[in-house]
Amino acid sequence: MTDSRQQTKRVRRIRLIGILVAILLSVPVLILEFSWEESHLQRIQSSGKLRVITFNGPTTYYEGNQGPGGFEYELTSAFAKNLGVELDISVADQFDMIMPAIQAAHVDMAAAGLSITEEREKQVAFSSSYQTIKQQVVYRSGGAKRPRKPADLAGRDIMVTAGSSHVERLQNLKKKYPQLAWQESAAETPENLLVRVWEEKLEFTIADSNIVSIVRQFYPDLQIAFPLPPDDKLAWMFNHSNDKSLLVAANKFLKKIQKSGELNRLLDRYYGPSSQFNYVNSKKFIERIDELLPSYEKMFRLAEKNTGIDWRLLAAQAYQESHWDADAVSPTGVRGIMMLTNATATRLKIKDRRDPAESIEGGSRYLKLLMDNLPQRIKQPDRLWLALAAYNIGVGHLEDARILTQKAGANPDSWLDVRQYLPFLAKPEWHKQTRHGYARGYEPVAYVNRVRGYYEILRWADRQRNRPNNILDHIDLPAL
Repeated sequence: MTDSRQQTKRVRRIRLIGILVAILLSVPVLILEFSWEESHLQRIQSSGKLRVITFNGPTTYYEGNQGPGGFEYELTSAFAKNLGVELDISVADQFDMIMPAIQAAHVDMAAAGLSITEEREKQVAFSSSYQTIKQQVVYRSGGAKRPRKPADLAGRDIMVTAGSSHVERLQNLKKKYPQLAWQESAAETPENLLVRVWEEKLEFTIADSNIVSIVRQFYPDLQIAFPLPPDDKLAWMFNHSNDKSLLVAANKFLKKIQKSGELNRLLDRYYGPSSQFNYVNSKKFIERIDELLPSYEKMFRLAEKNTGIDWRLLAAQAYQESHWDADAVSPTGVRGIMMLTNATATRLKIKDRRDPAESIEGGSRYLKLLMDNLPQRIKQPDRLWLALAAYNIGVGHLEDARILTQKAGANPDSWLDVRQYLPFLAKPEWHKQTRHGYARGYEPVAYVNRVRGYYEILRWADRQRNRPNNILDHIDLPAL
């Protein structure tokens, strides 16, 4: 009996040991299986692709004659490069298809000029903001009567893009103004709605200020009635998930490029010219493209062939110099379509500054010379903008400004930084520190801004020849 009990105990002990061994053997397996679970970021890096959904627009993504472009495209390209993967872009057919694609996890993120709103934050996650914009009510000058406040929109013809933050803003306004009504179109982009307002096929639309500033360069009769507060913050959109590895990486990247100044340089590249919009100047310039430019276009094209500088940039510069007047003369004695000094003309062996062919040929060679003489480390487009500033103010004064920029701890090879210090040349406490002394340093800043603005319009006009139905066909950045 005793032997039987002892045997039973042994069996129980053996079984218990077997169970403990099985449990202990399973632990490493469980740990190993857990370690195999990749994060969202790791899956992206393993696949080698960052899948981004966007929407066609001049501020987001477009296919131009120089390849893909757009602020959001360049920003997400830089992010993909930072992650060590390729950018895989997909374009939503309609704006209201973007959020469902994110929620269904068909893509990794969305980058389409998306505003952070209360309603959206209930459904998706956002990165930190990289740009602040205003929602603006837009009308055409000489067309519909200007509304001056939200109450004036009641009973008027308004259309906005379906799924946009503008719909949410209007819905909030309707609580205060019950008579307010509008149409929503999934087929119409904000840019095309702006063109419809310009065509007087629509009284008003609401668009983001960054889009309005770009489109108004080409359709200067578009006017801003008033903004709809508060300001909006633009950000990237992500799926709500416990796995925030990609979102964390995105925020680190955005913080990094904000600190380095790269974000400001990208914003300046896309929005710099449009920020200097002037209705009168732009409208007159567009009129003169047809009236005066044909007489000189072949000369500018020949100059491009000889120097490699875009003929439209040279034409924009010539317009800023002389308004395409071959007989123009300044109080200081510079003259001709490219407004060459006598000393520069002599150096370039230009016999007659009033001869437009000679002036354009000489001015383009001079600009190329200024570009070539800058340090080779300076990249485009900064090289071009700095050379234009030197054309206006002189090489010595530009170099003084670059030295002041460097002493201040900023980048002397960046136009964005140098333009901040050029105006200091007009201040005694600053120009006394320089080799070449006083200069009206604010002038080259305005000069470069205006040339850039005219250049944008000329490239648009060159491609349209006949006014477009879709403005996206005619927005592109130079391959600099």
